[in-house]
Amino acid sequence: MARLTLPRVAMSLVGALLLAYAFAIAPGTGSGRRESAPADQAAVREPSPSPSPPEVFPPAEKVFIGIATKEGPHDFTPVDAFTATAKHHPQVMLFGSGWATDTFDRTLFDAVSGRGMLPMLAWEPWDYRLDEQARKKGAARGTIDRLRSRQPDYRLSHITRGDFDDYLRSWAEGIKALDYPVAIRFAHEMNGNWYPWCETANGNQPGDYVKAWRHLHDLFKAAGTTNVIWVWSPNARWDGSTPKLSALYPGDDYVDWIGISGYYGMGAFSKYRSFDAIFKETIGEIRAFSAKPLVITETAASDIAGRKAEWITETFRSLPEHEGIIGLIWFEVNKERDWRIVSSPAVSAAFAQAVSDPRYRFTWSPEMLPRTEPAD
Repeated sequence: MARLTLPRVAMSLVGALLLAYAFAIAPGTGSGRRESAPADQAAVREPSPSPSPPEVFPPAEKVFIGIATKEGPHDFTPVDAFTATAKHHPQVMLFGSGWATDTFDRTLFDAVSGRGMLPMLAWEPWDYRLDEQARKKGAARGTIDRLRSRQPDYRLSHITRGDFDDYLRSWAEGIKALDYPVAIRFAHEMNGNWYPWCETANGNQPGDYVKAWRHLHDLFKAAGTTNVIWVWSPNARWDGSTPKLSALYPGDDYVDWIGISGYYGMGAFSKYRSFDAIFKETIGEIRAFSAKPLVITETAASDIAGRKAEWITETFRSLPEHEGIIGLIWFEVNKERDWRIVSSPAVSAAFAQAVSDPRYRFTWSPEMLPRTEPAD
């Protein structure tokens, strides 16, 4: 039997320590790896927060205020005067463009967006110079309407058959390149008789308006232009002879917002008529076939009877009663009548007081998604 001496004991202890190191310690240090912790001891990772959904325009329980001026995005002086007078920055700007003369110009849209307003294009298939020429000659209003509504090149059937397709595609491509939404109010007040796109004028036939609208819509869709808010905008009903709006409506699949034009102090509405007297019947007619959000796309009042300030106050008192109305665009133009809110101190004060309500106070941003369905 071997006798345990001190050297032998020492050697045995060293060997045991080396063996323990080899099996327990060395694997973790030599390879740079660590043993996995037991499953019940593994660190629990917090899930990444989901991105917030884009804000809706207008936000819930809010109503936007828009502006239309004669100068449009070519000169913002009237917008600045409106903003200073109203003590409120408009969230939408409506401006017109005629097919006979205008090509797509990105700078106009960027100018509007850059000032914190959603661009809304009043896109008009006609030669508006005929209208201007008649006005310069001092023609009567009825004569002007007849002259400008007779433009055979712009019959609705010509749009549907593709006469303007190349022109329309150039706009579709231009708008698609924008990094914000654009509202298009195509061929408004189609239920009248004063534009060449009205079904009762210019040789147009029943059904032509819907066909032209859908052709335009489908052309933009084929081009991949998805940042358009389609705004269908008739005139407020003024008498029993007005065509039925349901026959002119392209359908909910082709429309995002429904607009209405209506003024106090001119034509059929020369005598004092409240907001509800002008718009309520038309709103009811629309609600029979669509629940899409409503926008008063053109409105204003003249001071022909000295009741303009009163009309403004009454109008903004009535708006909350119409839950489906998401916006109102004021026609800030001195044309035929002085429709502007800067027309008198009393009118300015009435408008500023009306839009001071918190329901009109919010900011538009390019990231906002348009509200296209009724609010929950």
